Amino acid sequence: MEQTARDEILQKLKAAPKQDVAPRPDPPLLRELSLTLEEMIAKFTERLVEETGVVYRVQNKEEALERLTEIVRAEGLKKVMASTDDVVSTLDLKAWGKKNDVQVMNPQDFSDRESFRDAVFDEAQAGITGADFAVAETGTLGLMHNTDRARLVSLAPMLHIAVVPVERMIPVYERMVNPVFGNPQTRPSQFVFITGPSMSADIQSVLFKGMHGPRKVIVILIG
Repeated sequence: MEQTARDEILQKLKAAPKQDVAPRPDPPLLRELSLTLEEMIAKFTERLVEETGVVYRVQNKEEALERLTEIVRAEGLKKVMASTDDVVSTLDLKAWGKKNDVQVMNPQDFSDRESFRDAVFDEAQAGITGADFAVAETGTLGLMHNTDRARLVSLAPMLHIAVVPVERMIPVYERMVNPVFGNPQTRPSQFVFITGPSMSADIQSVLFKGMHGPRKVIVILIG
């Protein structure tokens, strides 16, 4: 009896007229996609400040170095680890450090990974990096990493200072996907999203800032 009922149902389903599946409607455009550059900068700043980050706006590299000098003096920094990415390398931080009594280290200064790890964890008071993207909708930095760009510079020291050209500002995460992951030949080994200081919570859902990474994030926007 059960088999007969099952067969009848299957026959009815097979005999039912075929209908085309309606096309999926296009999703509505995100409001952030219509923002101007200045509006994106304002939104990025607002979102990052909400996460206790700090944002400074400067016009050029000279002003960026002046702001960096003010930061190291205010924070009492004497030893920092600087990335070798395409933004930071144009600032000549080694020369800047000599003028301002700050020892500037690079990952390439160390002969092996172990000595670099010891320095970035135990000696560096701050890590200075560029950023490949700044996402306006959430106040998030996007950093691509490979064998020439050490991830620990942005994650290990208690203070992370990011220098970001304003032309790297994008409205939403989706605008980052294809440039980062679209080409297998240039795809980074790792990609890091940073939205303010690291944050974790205990078993009672009490949030802690800086539990597993920098306790403070400062962004210098150039342009």
